[in-house]
Amino acid sequence: MTRNSARRLMGMAAGALSVAALLAVVPGSAVSADRPGTAAEPAAQAKGKPRPDARHVVIAVHGGAGTALKREDTTPAQEKAYRDGLAEALRAGQKILAKGGSSVAATEAAVRRLEDNPLFNAGKGAVFNEDAGHELDASVMRGSDLAAGAVAGVRHVRNPVSAARLVMEKTKHVLLAGQGADDFAARSGLPTVTQDYYWTEKRWQELMKAKGRVKGSGETLTQGTVGAVAVDGKRNLAAATSTGGLTNKMAGRVGDSPVVGAGTYAKNATVAASATGAGEVFLRGAATVTLSNLIEFGGRDLATAAYEVLVERLPKLGGTGGVIALNAQGVFDAPHSSEGMLHGYLTEDGRLVTKVFADETPANR
Repeated sequence: MTRNSARRLMGMAAGALSVAALLAVVPGSAVSADRPGTAAEPAAQAKGKPRPDARHVVIAVHGGAGTALKREDTTPAQEKAYRDGLAEALRAGQKILAKGGSSVAATEAAVRRLEDNPLFNAGKGAVFNEDAGHELDASVMRGSDLAAGAVAGVRHVRNPVSAARLVMEKTKHVLLAGQGADDFAARSGLPTVTQDYYWTEKRWQELMKAKGRVKGSGETLTQGTVGAVAVDGKRNLAAATSTGGLTNKMAGRVGDSPVVGAGTYAKNATVAASATGAGEVFLRGAATVTLSNLIEFGGRDLATAAYEVLVERLPKLGGTGGVIALNAQGVFDAPHSSEGMLHGYLTEDGRLVTKVFADETPANR
């Protein structure tokens, strides 16, 4: 073999090794339509890449995972009430955005409507804890600078989401809890209420059922949360979440809803997300910040990242739930591992969609 022939063979071998090394690093790589120039997650490619639910979305809301209605058990009046509740929240946020308002203001307005609606487990319709009391949690996050505010265990704030926003904008803190949070809200001029304001017959019966005082009932822990995500005219993202927690929860229990990175997260470069489901699992799995990090550091698109967190990762920790996720380009997805998730969204051209039945939002997607 001549010297030149040997050199050619060595060059070919080196080239083959280089290609093999590249293939080992990024097998099955593909360009994502949601995030141009990034690699999609290989396993998702093999299974069939998850697709977003909608595009050109400006605001979305949810009314809780695992709370979707069943057609056979739902009257037309009940269906209308839930759809109207979601639609009113969406329109409240849209009204802010249409006037050039911020995504933070839009998510607060949407969540306030849901807190005032006794159908949902937040504000007026909050569930009871083990002591037959109400302790409410909420959070808000701004995607432009990662500013955030939250309250936990409040007992007298009519709209906890507004208290959370004030913590973000008027204090140097992120999370206030208990009496201190209630006092701050009152000093700031927010409407306060007595505990009986939150009372509803439906939630009382759920507590009795959970305590086994209703014949034939076993232990049940009603879970549900409300939330909103939005993008404004400056392409700034925001997310907000509010909840009454779990029926018959221990007094003092705090779930994921007021915790940044668990129940709520917003970052302009990645996603605005509001979660709902088994709070302890969402806390342990750092659900919403993991979703964001998969996009930022893992090269996932929004739908693939949301699917991985909600359908693949969290159930392995022992709980189910869902998330509404929106990016600055208006790409929206709402995957969940629970039986269903009440939610809706509104697009730039004014199309409003609500999903209240379990068969409208099949699980594991």
